[in-house]
Amino acid sequence: MKKPFVTLEKVNEIVNTHSTPFYIYDEKGIRENARKLKEAFSWNKGFKEYFAVKATPNPFILQILKEEGCGSDCSSETELMISEAVGITGSEIMFSSNNTPEGEFTKAKELGAIINLDDYTHIDFLKEECGIPETICCRYNPGGVYEVSNGIMDNPGDAKYGFTKQQLIDGYKKLMELGAKNFGIHSFLVSNTVTNDYYPALARTLFELAVELKNETNANITFINLSGGIGIPYLPEEKGNDIMVIGEGVRKAYEEILVPNGLGDVAIFTELGRYMLAPYAHLVTKAIHEKHIYKEYLGVDACAVNLMRPAMYGAYHHITVLGKEETPLDTMYDVVGSLCENNDKFAIDRMLPKVDMGDYLVIHDTGAHGFAMGYNYNGKLKSAELLLKEDDSVQLIRRAETPEDYFATFDFCDILKQK
Repeated sequence: MKKPFVTLEKVNEIVNTHSTPFYIYDEKGIRENARKLKEAFSWNKGFKEYFAVKATPNPFILQILKEEGCGSDCSSETELMISEAVGITGSEIMFSSNNTPEGEFTKAKELGAIINLDDYTHIDFLKEECGIPETICCRYNPGGVYEVSNGIMDNPGDAKYGFTKQQLIDGYKKLMELGAKNFGIHSFLVSNTVTNDYYPALARTLFELAVELKNETNANITFINLSGGIGIPYLPEEKGNDIMVIGEGVRKAYEEILVPNGLGDVAIFTELGRYMLAPYAHLVTKAIHEKHIYKEYLGVDACAVNLMRPAMYGAYHHITVLGKEETPLDTMYDVVGSLCENNDKFAIDRMLPKVDMGDYLVIHDTGAHGFAMGYNYNGKLKSAELLLKEDDSVQLIRRAETPEDYFATFDFCDILKQK
């Protein structure tokens, strides 16, 4: 079973200062996980993790990861600004965007970021906007379906991202003519895999592609970015990935494919978000209502505004009732929020201990694509984000929104203006 990293005693202490719902992140877990990833790829002298800022766009979190040697993977101007604010600049940033708005390539280039082009037509767009940098990356989409040993993983042919192989060949040649000197290959084919096979299989695909590109274009390929896709076990009975096994699988492919073809100095990059952060945050919420009709409904003070993955994807997030960890799971609930939408449910037909009003519930594995995907439907306000530090103190790293924040972009009447 999943065990929370906060206790009822700790939450009772926190709510004296910060009301529920709130996110809380585990600094110790984040740091230990970052170090484990670095260890798994220590065989590659150029290895770099570019944390996917989109997963958890909070500068306090990014600062922790920077201290652990991570860069940032950015997909928008504001994500570039967050990176810059914590001192991540230059080649520590990978700018991987798509359908890129005017001006964002300029900002990335000003920061010295590595620009990762998503489409062949973006070559001319980049050239006209701010010029072609000496180091450039291109994103690959192999099309069709993608399979590993345990079956079909996903369908890249239906994805909007990346170059075809022929476009990559033509794109490298064109970029070289325009002054590019150093090249990278990037690909993101599958999301949230819970298997040790995906990264090594992807690595073989990209390593073989690198050899082909080198032979076809004579380009100087300096790095290969495996992007994200390593997931976490959201279900308590699932077995998680073993990052050491994954790193060894990539190393083996590297030694078998790249080294014999004169590419033994190629750096390996990753752009992990979910793997880096998801297990290391909880959404803490309080039971405030119960409803007994055709089903048993447990109403909490969080809603899909705070965590939309269950409503959007039907995603499973484990729930622990603090203080009742050892109590039998003898009551079936739909755990619901207060939005005017029937999919505003954190759990459906979930067996929990009998919940009393005022009990605190921990919703697990919310550290990535949790707060980041929040919104303001029904005028609901986003929660605070807290950091449980290694010394057991708690730091506010984002305050809760207020009505004044919600109305800040209006200029209508004094009642709605900030005070």
